[in-house]
Amino acid sequence: MISFVLGVEDLADTRFALSPLHETLLSLRVLQDPGLSALHLPWRRSVLGGLGALDTGLLMSLVARRRTIPDFLTPQPAHFAPHFEDQLDAVGRTSPARVRHDLAAAHAPDPLPEPLRDAVDEADVARLRDAVCTLLLRYWRTAVAPHWPRIQLLLETDMTYRARQLATGGLRLLFADMHPNLRWRGGVLHIDGMLGGHRVDASGRGLLLLPSVFAHKPAPPAGPEVQPRLVYPSRGVATLWEEPPAAEPAELASLLGPPRARLLVLLEEPLATAELARRLRVTPSAVSQHLRVLHGTGLVTRAREGRRVLYRRSRLGDLLTGAAVEAP
Repeated sequence: MISFVLGVEDLADTRFALSPLHETLLSLRVLQDPGLSALHLPWRRSVLGGLGALDTGLLMSLVARRRTIPDFLTPQPAHFAPHFEDQLDAVGRTSPARVRHDLAAAHAPDPLPEPLRDAVDEADVARLRDAVCTLLLRYWRTAVAPHWPRIQLLLETDMTYRARQLATGGLRLLFADMHPNLRWRGGVLHIDGMLGGHRVDASGRGLLLLPSVFAHKPAPPAGPEVQPRLVYPSRGVATLWEEPPAAEPAELASLLGPPRARLLVLLEEPLATAELARRLRVTPSAVSQHLRVLHGTGLVTRAREGRRVLYRRSRLGDLLTGAAVEAP
């Protein structure tokens, strides 16, 4: 078990952020072990063919057998949504002593894998660090960056939900359905299911929460000296790699136009603008324009849920969609 002791100042400084670098490192776990998450198999199949030119031996050695990742590779995001290259610059400034320490800590009690073993003196470790940065940049551009816009939309949708949980029920409700391994009790956040164990007093440093599509369970830093942060599995991952809805019946598309027809087909269930944009792979502003028309014509209804507005097909929209589907 790992525990974070959070005081009043830490609770006031609990916040969310995105980290493309965290996601990139965590995605390596899925490449290593396809059984870790069947939900990501479509992504894995699409990526494997493009990795031939990369040093996959060094790449895969960054994730230990027990799936821990060296802390220096996942620096604290400097702001809410940093660029991957900016985070990688921070990794490139890590001292060789810190690199050597974090590699050993992540792989313990196992010895370092062969691609990491020859970095002994400071110059060797610095060269290894730089090689890893170059490799991660190439891997990001090949495997993650093409999908980042849809990943980011899903993560932001999760954060909107979590912010509502925090606003309506405090930290107890925030952590209640985040993951079964998390327990909030008496000012302490307990993270079960960890291979190691330590207790970290946040001491005014706050707690950073990072939703992730590739994390299968909560992932705190490997070492107790790192500022408290928690990577946790995002909601909605099951829909991440779904293809956009199939082409709607021609009659409905002719009447409404293809974009609005697709929206109407999707709105069988209540959905927010950000989630609709993610599923359709368009911008939220484009979705909003079409929703205004559909709502103005009585084809969709809307209702506020906390800070979100949820849209759903109206009875008229159901009849219109049903009639189009049933038409010969």
